[in-house]
Amino acid sequence: MKRNNTWRWLFVIFIVLWSVYELTPIKDRPLIEQFEKMAVNKDDRFAEIVSAARAGVATGTGSAYSHLLDAAGDTILTNYFPNYQPEPDSNQNAYVLNRIQRKAAGKVRLGIDLKGGTSFRLAMDLDAIKAQQVGTNAPAGTNALVIDPVAAAYEREVALEQAVEVLRRRVDRLGVAEPLIQPVGENQIIVQLPGLSQAEMDSARSQIQRAAFLEFRLVHPNSEQLIAEDLIEPGYERMTEVNVIKGVRVFNDLLVSKRRASGTIDGKRVELTGKHLKQARVNRDPLTGQPEILFELNSEGADLFGQITSENVGERMAIILDGKLASAPNIREAILGGSGSISGGYTDKEAIELANVLENPLQAPLKVLSERRIDPTLGQATIDSGIRAAIYGLIFVIVFMGTYYLIGGMVANAAVMLNLLILMGVLCSIKAALTLPGIAGIVLTIGMAVDANVLIFERIREELRAGKSIRGSVSAGYDKAFSTIFDANITTLIASIILIMLGTGPIKGFGVTLTIGIMVSMFTALVFTRLIFDWLIDAGILRSLKMISLVRGTSFRFLRFAKPAFVLSWLLIIGGVGYGLFVRGSDVLNHEFKGGVEVLFSFNEEGRVDQDQISTAVRQAVGSEPTVQYQRELASGAETLAVKTALINDKSLDESALIDRTAQLVVESLKSNFAGASFEVIDTDKNGPSIGAEIQRSALVSVVLALFGILFYVAVRYEFSFAVGAVVATIHDVLMTLGIYFLSGHQMSAPMVAAVMTIIGFSINDTIVIFDRIREDLMLNVRGSFEDLMNTALNQTLSRTIITSGTTFLATLALYLFGGGGLNDFSFTFLAGIITGTYSSIYIACAIVLWWNKGQRPVIAAAGQAGVVLEEQPAGA
Repeated sequence: MKRNNTWRWLFVIFIVLWSVYELTPIKDRPLIEQFEKMAVNKDDRFAEIVSAARAGVATGTGSAYSHLLDAAGDTILTNYFPNYQPEPDSNQNAYVLNRIQRKAAGKVRLGIDLKGGTSFRLAMDLDAIKAQQVGTNAPAGTNALVIDPVAAAYEREVALEQAVEVLRRRVDRLGVAEPLIQPVGENQIIVQLPGLSQAEMDSARSQIQRAAFLEFRLVHPNSEQLIAEDLIEPGYERMTEVNVIKGVRVFNDLLVSKRRASGTIDGKRVELTGKHLKQARVNRDPLTGQPEILFELNSEGADLFGQITSENVGERMAIILDGKLASAPNIREAILGGSGSISGGYTDKEAIELANVLENPLQAPLKVLSERRIDPTLGQATIDSGIRAAIYGLIFVIVFMGTYYLIGGMVANAAVMLNLLILMGVLCSIKAALTLPGIAGIVLTIGMAVDANVLIFERIREELRAGKSIRGSVSAGYDKAFSTIFDANITTLIASIILIMLGTGPIKGFGVTLTIGIMVSMFTALVFTRLIFDWLIDAGILRSLKMISLVRGTSFRFLRFAKPAFVLSWLLIIGGVGYGLFVRGSDVLNHEFKGGVEVLFSFNEEGRVDQDQISTAVRQAVGSEPTVQYQRELASGAETLAVKTALINDKSLDESALIDRTAQLVVESLKSNFAGASFEVIDTDKNGPSIGAEIQRSALVSVVLALFGILFYVAVRYEFSFAVGAVVATIHDVLMTLGIYFLSGHQMSAPMVAAVMTIIGFSINDTIVIFDRIREDLMLNVRGSFEDLMNTALNQTLSRTIITSGTTFLATLALYLFGGGGLNDFSFTFLAGIITGTYSSIYIACAIVLWWNKGQRPVIAAAGQAGVVLEEQPAGA
């Protein structure tokens, strides 16, 4: 029976056109060229602006944006760009250039490792941090307090750690993918963001610096009269409120108490401040239409707010943000719900930024010490080899599918290309930045997405062997493969959504990419390829579907070796993980996890050395993988080299001595290997981890909850023993991969974390495919014992297992062999994960199901059924 696919084709065409629109232009276009191209009414003054900007760029200092802004001076750029009309009180030239820069920007954003970006060096105001009084009062007759220096140091350390996590949350809200945020020294933080436009940089700088300290105070009852008489009572100060009336800003002075409003909690007086804030979001005032910030307090804050408003009905409450009066609403009645609003004449952009920083307040203000343009953290040779290796892997998958499945393989390859197009279109639409492991991950995701096509083709092959027509075989193949594909992808989708909801930084970014990849691969495999097959059959082009068959009619008794394999696996895990934890200790972590030392060098620019060569020299000297990055000051144009590495492993030295010794080894390695570069040390600092405690904690919580989600779903769709087997197999794969990783001498790094997350998805996908065939054979009441039935299911899926795991393994092997150091950790980890994931589906997951049920057939859920009991068949019947 022919299907009417008109609307499906129209939907596919729409998705393709939308993806192409989101992708183009792919690369950035030069800002000055775009400036010239878009301008109208050009005159001699316009030519002078362009000429001056080009001359400024040629000096190597500043950006094209800053030179255009300087060259324009007092000239009003809207004369040349009449379509761009900014608000009257804004910087008109900056507005015009921001719009042009947005037009010139390429849609494909690259991460710090591939393109570099902007680096902010921040300093925390330690004077604003007051350690709690510890110890005793000062000698009699004085008012000073004795502050315990240990407590003061602890307060500073906590404030710095809090600032790092707050900045990470703020940057995540900006939509910037995979930033680097790292404490340096006693009071400084490095924030590196991938390629920002000038407008984005200005917004980031504003949100990064802002402390967002929120206070609530009361306005003097006779404020208006006292202000009119120019009188200020003791304990009060004069502050200015800004309101917007019919688009015009109106300023109103008020007399505000210097003391914060407070209430009583458990018999103690507690001040109401921003620490009680639970949530902040932007809304529009229903009367004025102006943006305002709605806030919600936590339980303690709501209690305090209720007490304060109850005691001061009829008065005005001053809401103070960073020492400035934001608004002063009237207290008409007691507010017991713990919510309120802030209105201060904000623009939409200002309100959104304010809501962001209010939800993530700092304990102390930050000051930007320097801004630098930074080069990619990976050398050009590594970038080129990584991209080349990714292309090799993709070509291998395409050639194999076309060779093995012939016409079906060509259809699958078309789906792979569409998969890549849509995936990139979606990533561009959400402004995700691509990193090198991210690009490799996309290629590997596509390789794994081929699995859906393999499942469909193997089902079609079975139907053809049963004597069905080509149309009937294709229809039955898709129908029977749907359940497997659906369950395999839904289990992975559960994990990815939890990563998005609970993860931070790169963990959240990985979850977003994985979620998009899953949905796109299901669409291309189940919808697009089916449309192609229907068209080929309806047009009479496809009358038969030939495929090569390498694995056919096997009858291996896999589970005969389940017990020794199970025991051997966990012995290897204990040995590998134990070696990493108790023998290597902290040496298994690189500087991204445990911090280390950063050495800043000046150098002779004529003798500039490739980053890959420097990385090799430093790695040989200190025994750890470093991060090497060239940086250029935006103001002076001076270029420096930053080298970050973990401290050497020498237990005889204290931390200070380790920092000095590690820095010394780095300096000696550069000076001895690259004498022509004239490297000279500018500064040496201890730097903290870029993958901090918050990221590690969120990753662990996300993975644990994801496993519980998978446990629940598999228990509902299959049976509880299947759920236990799937989860234990996934845990086994992660631990086994870590054990192999530690035994091989590698160190934990950021790409390795992404690889472990990918392994979880691969492992559960492989297990569910086998479980689905076991469930089907149980429903068909296949004869034999439960062990015989499971062996039959394993043999039935053997061809798919070899093809999917094999193609993914070889594609990853290409990344490992040709991808260079930047992809080494990622590809090595995933290679180990592919092997363990394939192995565990048989000897961990299936073995647990068999033993859990004591060799008896379980009560198993079927699609659309609560469950059926299948009787045991005698062996050999």
